[in-house]
Amino acid sequence: MRGLGTRTVLYQHGVASTLGLYNQDYLSVDILREKGPITAGELSKLTGLATGSTTALIDRLEKIGYVRRQNDPHDRRKVIIVPAYEHKAEVSHTYHPLHTAMLELASSYTDEELALITKFLDKASTVLEEQIYHLHAASQSKTSS
Repeated sequence: MRGLGTRTVLYQHGVASTLGLYNQDYLSVDILREKGPITAGELSKLTGLATGSTTALIDRLEKIGYVRRQNDPHDRRKVIIVPAYEHKAEVSHTYHPLHTAMLELASSYTDEELALITKFLDKASTVLEEQIYHLHAASQSKTSS
C-alpha cells in the first residue's frame, strides 16, 4: 500500500507539472472532483491550507478555468467553488493513457474479484481519511501549545 501511495503521489506531481499547475492546486482540483461543489472554507479544511492561501488558490484556478465561484442559494454570505475543468482537452488528454491502462488491468479480473478490490479500496480510503484527520488534529494541538 505504501508503494502504491508513493507512486500515486509521483503520478500526481507529474500530472500537475504537465498541466502547468502547482501540486497543491492539482490536489485541490482532485478534491473538488471527488467531493463536488464545496465552500472555500470546506476546501481549506480538506487541504489544510489557511483561508488566505485557499483564496489565492481559488483565484489561480478560476483564472485558468478549472473552477468557478457560485453564490450559495441557501446562504448569500457563502460562495461555492464548482469544478469546471473536466471538459478541458488537456485534462482528458493527460489522463487518457492511465484510464486505458487501468481498464486493461481491470479486465484481467472477474466481476467478483473487482467487487472485492473495490470494497477494499473504499475501506482503505476511509482509513486514510481517518488518519489524515488524526494527523491534522495532532498538528493543530502542537501549534496551539
